[in-house]
Amino acid sequence: MSGAALARAAGWLLALGLPLALLNALLTLVNPGPGPWPQPSARLSVELCAALLALAGWIAWRGGVSGRALHGLAAVTTVWVLVRNVEITAAALFGRPLHPYWDGRHLGDLLAMNAVPGWQIGAGALAIGAGLALLYRLALACWRRIAGALARRAPRPWIAAASLALLAGFAVPDTHDFFSRPVAPVLARHVQMAAAQLVADGTDARLTPSPAFDGDLAALRGADVLLLFAESYGVTTLDDPAQSAQLAQPRAQLLQALAAGGRRVVSARVQSPTFAGGSWRAHGALLSGVDTRDPLAYDLLLATQRPTLVRHFQAHGYRTVSWMPGLQRPWPEGRFFGFDRYADAQGLGYRGPAFGQWRVPDQASMALLHAQELAAAPQGRAPRFVVFPTVSSHAPFRPLAPYVADWERLLGPQPYSEAQLSHAFDEPVSWREPVPAYLQSVAYTWEWLGAYLGARAPAGLLTLVVGDHQPFAGVSGTGASWDVPVHVITGDEALLQRFEAAGFEPGLEPRGPALGPMHTLAATLLRIFDAS
Repeated sequence: MSGAALARAAGWLLALGLPLALLNALLTLVNPGPGPWPQPSARLSVELCAALLALAGWIAWRGGVSGRALHGLAAVTTVWVLVRNVEITAAALFGRPLHPYWDGRHLGDLLAMNAVPGWQIGAGALAIGAGLALLYRLALACWRRIAGALARRAPRPWIAAASLALLAGFAVPDTHDFFSRPVAPVLARHVQMAAAQLVADGTDARLTPSPAFDGDLAALRGADVLLLFAESYGVTTLDDPAQSAQLAQPRAQLLQALAAGGRRVVSARVQSPTFAGGSWRAHGALLSGVDTRDPLAYDLLLATQRPTLVRHFQAHGYRTVSWMPGLQRPWPEGRFFGFDRYADAQGLGYRGPAFGQWRVPDQASMALLHAQELAAAPQGRAPRFVVFPTVSSHAPFRPLAPYVADWERLLGPQPYSEAQLSHAFDEPVSWREPVPAYLQSVAYTWEWLGAYLGARAPAGLLTLVVGDHQPFAGVSGTGASWDVPVHVITGDEALLQRFEAAGFEPGLEPRGPALGPMHTLAATLLRIFDAS
């Protein structure tokens, strides 16, 4: 081959190879976490192979490709790159796939939680728009060069054959390590989920069966029941050796406080229906006994007349209270659960300073709950069933309120000293190194809970502490399980024995396998609470 021919061949390979390499790099990015920045990978994009084969075939059939078709191909490529990057970033930051239809509703709350100024939101939107426009122009330039290279007749069959061979290789399971995860199934799943929501008719045909709410609750003997959903409390606190070691002392202090109050604890694990967020799905699963791992199932559940633990307790003479310091807007769909009282962030009566987006520290919430619902002697009032989702261990875990020994101060307008406030607000918030703040928030939970149950709580109170979900992947790590701890705290030995017979272990560190999905815990509680 002459020097001129070699130069032409090299030029042709360069014209084809560089744009293909660039597109492949964009379509095969990975994000091992925990940060938001993607990284290149040495893998092939199966979609790019398919597009190259289709383009070669089209050019061979039609003798060329129109500018409109190339613009369409560039637009599809832009969407593909966007979907892939959103997917891998969500997995890295939150440890779970993103559900745009549902998670998109809470984007405003997420921005408000982190106090993002309006100008930054606007600048970010402009930057994203500019980035997408640049990505589109880059993809268009690449496809134009690829189409120009494919216009040469001689090498075109070889390119098509190579693309077809790669596609055939993707069908062989042992070769999947050479290919990046396809984007098409991810996009198809989101479209399917959104379509299912849009055509949902409100019936409960898609939901799992409800448990039998036919017990009498007699085993409780009229005891108050406090159901604490511990925010972001997952088994990473048990299974990660470093985290478990750092929480060993707070656990020991909690056990000492419980013993001083005449109480004991048994524990188990269950599998949460969600990960790193979507706490409401965990609440709905346990309170209804219906599987809410599919986000659509939760939305459909609220439109039904399914029975709930709340209505079950209510039917047996309990006053039912939803104590929701994290709820900062009207929640009309919450009527599904059937509480006698809904107390949101405004209705708790907290008069102290706000701590971050969630405003009301958990210890203050507990102090207000006790004063308003639990302080009176049980003999002079109806028993309480209270559901209290905590907020202080919510990401980013700071600012974190200090523990206050004088609980009465928490009812007034100045529960914290200036020095305490200054220290709390000066502690740094870090999304890159979140574990120290997370462990501090869990230790804070054990401190105020131990103090309350050790000296202030009603004598017969049954406390259920249920983790709603694991913390995000920056804390729990890549590939973490979805299991969460469940703790049962009471001085009623007969009741504790019933829990132990159901698979619960003494102490705060359950090591056995999960009892099952969270929604099955509702049926377990109903059986244990029944006198038969």
